[in-house]
Formats: sequence, structure tokens, C-alpha cells
Amino acid sequence: MLARHDGQIVLVWGAIPGERVRARVERVGRGVLYAETSEVLTSSVDRRDPGADWRCGGNVFAHIAYERQTRLKAEIIRDALGRIGRVSIPAPPDVVASPERGYRMRARLHARGRRLGFLLEGSHRLCNAGTTGQLLPETVEWVVAAERVIAQERLSGLVGVEIAENMRADERVCHLHLEAGTNAAPFARLADAGRLTGLSAERADRPGVEQLMGVFCVSDVLPVGAADATSALHLRRDVRSFFQGNRFLLERLVRHVIGLVPPGPVVDLYAGVGLFGLSLAAAGGEAVTLVEGDRTSGADLSANAEPFGPRVTVDRRSVEAFLRMDGPAGQPRGANPARHAEGGDAATAATFIVDPPRTGLSNEALGGIVSRRPACIVYVSCDIATFARDTRTLLDAGYELGGLTGIDLFPNTAHVETIATFSRDL
Repeated sequence: MLARHDGQIVLVWGAIPGERVRARVERVGRGVLYAETSEVLTSSVDRRDPGADWRCGGNVFAHIAYERQTRLKAEIIRDALGRIGRVSIPAPPDVVASPERGYRMRARLHARGRRLGFLLEGSHRLCNAGTTGQLLPETVEWVVAAERVIAQERLSGLVGVEIAENMRADERVCHLHLEAGTNAAPFARLADAGRLTGLSAERADRPGVEQLMGVFCVSDVLPVGAADATSALHLRRDVRSFFQGNRFLLERLVRHVIGLVPPGPVVDLYAGVGLFGLSLAAAGGEAVTLVEGDRTSGADLSANAEPFGPRVTVDRRSVEAFLRMDGPAGQPRGANPARHAEGGDAATAATFIVDPPRTGLSNEALGGIVSRRPACIVYVSCDIATFARDTRTLLDAGYELGGLTGIDLFPNTAHVETIATFSRDL
């Protein structure tokens, strides 16, 4: 939260707007102080017991009543667009709320000796992931049992654990990151810690994945249309592939995004395993091109796209490389639609869907999109600062900002997902 003291800007952990607090300065940055609340002198009616250390795993809003959290995130979106994007919006956008507990389908735990956990905000110290409420109780039980196995078997060399679950939580896969030279075989005992459908490992000094048990992917059936069972999308994903993390809001997110896409050809940039672009195809969309440069996610994408035949094309290059190819982007020549497109001219796409990483769109990607002049851009962002920056660039290029919605995929954290549309006259 933002405060001022003797003319100095102070960013204060553990406070709520409107409160008066005593805070301890932890460090000094360029033109700003960073402080932590040590005593609340005048408390907000929205203050609550966080239940655990609010710094654990980025749980920095846990001391704030949840309804107030969603209002704060709406104000954060509006403020960032004003300050960074120089865009004034008349009112804060709606923010879709989430259940607060057990929402995470993906998590990365760090290992320190015989312990597994999240990191305390701004440090390398481990904290108990179970107390944050982000993971399901069954997942926490596996973590606790895994720590017990690590201690009993005196296992060493573990750096971290990636956990991936499907929406129903009846599939859970763990992937182990091991130090160089570590023998992965003894870590197969972690499968005994609780119900897993897969366990794999990789060493820092050796490429490739060693399968220790089961399979290293999970799968979901996503009902794309609310009343149309035939439009269900079947998705598989490797434990290492990027995927949206909130099991409770995933369907709503997908339906919202595909509901913003007008009829016509579509290019889905940063397609991941195909969540948005293949959902469009499952709902009846034609001429969908999906671009994903990550090797692991791209392999999942190709497999997930196979049932759609010639209606979809998968291009397994970086977004920048795809946009550099000759001619406008959209419809590659005569390639097997569910395989790596090797290049070629393309027809103009009416709509681009972009879901970039936290760094936002690169300058090259932004320039490539703008040069192809799609009539509509649906922008899904996980970082409001880079979204506001990219919004300014798109507006300067002649686009207009249309609908804007927030979706709280990470309750009790400071993060908020935004979905926006940009349009221009052709």
C-alpha cells in the first residue's frame, strides 16, 4: 500500500488503504522506501486475521477481507492504466471473484534440506505452503508425507518440486528438479507419500526427463459451451507446461475470452497447450492458427490439436519468428495442421488472441501484430503494469480499448488477470 512520510513515498506491507499504522523501514530504493507494518493504530473494518504469515507464497492480501480485495484490484487496474498507459477509464472494471482456498492446480515448491515449501516474500527463506490455503488438503497431505519420506530415506540433492493437478483433482503429477550428479532412482519412494498419477525427475547437468512412476501429464475435459456437451475440449498437459492455475475460474475465463472473439480467422499467440484457440475450435470456430514456441507446451498443443484436423494449424515457433514470416499472419500454406508449420505466406487474420508472459509483448511482437492490422485483439494479461504499457502502444497505433474485465485467479495475492479487447477500422 502507498503512503507518504515527510514527503517521501513509502510502500508499506501489511496495511489497508485508510488505515493509520506504524511501519518499520526495511530497505531504501531509488526514490521510495519499503516498510512493513509493525502496529496498526487505526484499523480498517476490512482487516481480518490472515491465518498465517501473509508474506508466505505471495499471500500479501490475506489480511484484507476478500470483497475489499476485489475492489482494490479493480482500483489497481484503473490506476496502472492511468499512470503507465495514460488511459483514463470512467470507473474501475468488474473483477470476477474466486473461492479463496484450494484453487491452485499448479505450484512450485522449493526444497531446503528435508523441507518443501514456498518462499517468504522478498527472501530465500522457506515457509509452510499448507498454511496459505492455496493448495487442496490432499495436496498438502502429500507434501507433508513427502517431507517424511525425504527424512526417513535421507534423500539429498532435491532443489524443487513442480506439482500439476487437473480441475477435478483426481490426477496429480509431481516433477522433481535435482542437483547435478544426483541419482534420481531413490526419489521414486516419494510416490509412496500419497496418491500420485505420475512422478518424474530431471537433473541440472543432464537434459531429458526420467520417468519414475506413472505418466508425467494430467488431462481435463473442459465444457466450452454452457449448454452444449458436444463442444467439450479434451486437453492434456505435461507437468512442466504452462497452464492457468485456478481450477474454479478456468471455465469462466475460457468462455469469457472466446465470447469476445468475432467470427473469422483467428491467430492465438502464446497458445500454450491450446486453452483458448482450441476452445474456439471446439465451439465451432474455423481457421484457427495457434503459435507456441516452448518445446514442452508445443508438444502438448500438437497432440491436443490432432482431433480438429484441417480447421486448426499449429506453428511451433516463437511469436516473434512467426510474425517475421513473409506476408501477413494467419493461414500457413499446405502444412499438416496439427504439426509444426515450416513457414509460408498467410492470409490476414480478423482476430489475434494474445496471452503473453508477465513481461508482456516484446517490441518485436507488438510491431508484428500492429503491422498486420487485425481488426480485433483480445489481450489476456497476468501483469497489469506490462498490460498498461502495451495498451499505450496499441492506442498510439490506432486501436481503441473496448471491454475490460479483471479475473481474480490468485486470491489473497496482489496479482489480477485482465482481459481486454482492442479494435480498429480496417
